[in-house]
Amino acid sequence: MKRFTTTAVALTATAALLLTGCSGGGEASDGKTLNLHTWAGEIPDSVVADFQKETGIKVTLDTFDSNETMISKVAAGNSGYDLVMPSQSAVAQMVGQDLIQELDHSKMEGIENISEKFADPAYDPGLKYSMPWIWGTTGILYNRDCTGGDITSWDALWDPKYKGKIYMLDNMIGAYVAALQVQGLSITTTSEADITKATDKLLEQKPLLAGYNTTNYYDLVSAGDACVALAWGSRNTAEAIKANPAVNYIIPQGGGTIWVDGFAMPKDAKNTDAAYKFLSYLLKPEVAAVAANKDMSAVANGAATEFIEPEIAENPAIFPPQDTLKDAEFILDPTPILKYMQAGWTKVRAS
Repeated sequence: MKRFTTTAVALTATAALLLTGCSGGGEASDGKTLNLHTWAGEIPDSVVADFQKETGIKVTLDTFDSNETMISKVAAGNSGYDLVMPSQSAVAQMVGQDLIQELDHSKMEGIENISEKFADPAYDPGLKYSMPWIWGTTGILYNRDCTGGDITSWDALWDPKYKGKIYMLDNMIGAYVAALQVQGLSITTTSEADITKATDKLLEQKPLLAGYNTTNYYDLVSAGDACVALAWGSRNTAEAIKANPAVNYIIPQGGGTIWVDGFAMPKDAKNTDAAYKFLSYLLKPEVAAVAANKDMSAVANGAATEFIEPEIAENPAIFPPQDTLKDAEFILDPTPILKYMQAGWTKVRAS
């Protein structure tokens, strides 16, 4: 969920040590060292430990709390990192700043295991600069006992019959996703007029809402205190579905969004051989499945499905049905329209 927040707000640059501190760059590659900079919690400790045991390569892993933090470290030079983990919106930024290098797919054994949806994404055609790892979605969580049946579109978030039992995420990007797509507009728009239309749609919706909520909307929907909510596909949403058979999560028809966190190689990476060995290791289906099973995370490795526990593989909040993802959009860099969104969001929240 931080991926949406940090595209709009620059966070304080901090990097917490997860395993052992990164030693910095400048040394020639010895083939026995690998330095990673990743989102916290997206690579299970057991995966890193098993890779070290299998290869003899010592891994150091630092974590970051925002794409901005990671990009600033790489841009400063001599970061010492061999692989970093940009979200999809940050990949193009790093390419534009000449911070990451093209990946050699011939050195990535198992690259064909990447799911079709992620093999040629809009944010990085042909996966020229990145390898997708973890992904998630934005959609709708609803309670059938409250709605009286299944829903299929964003229209439910504007339906007067659910007045007082509708929640929107207290998140600017997330709210504009729904407000744009409900009108048949794309989240990749660069048009001020489109953002104005979305702002007007959010203002129209405001009287129907129970509130804006990013902390416990899944509990409210599960309990029937809310009928529908703009939601993130996540562990909490998945657990709400597991706890109550009446609760479901959908990617709305003709819409929804996908975020992706993947790996990229800085231009000044020293331990490139070790980096390619690590990428190949993560591309093993049984290894990718560990991330799904341990963290209830969706992995971009389609071949991992047979190794993922059924209750996770079949939970729509983690792995939505493939046919519902065909029109889902990747969130790209919102910078060109950010000022219009920020002005509109201020107006909506103050209304």
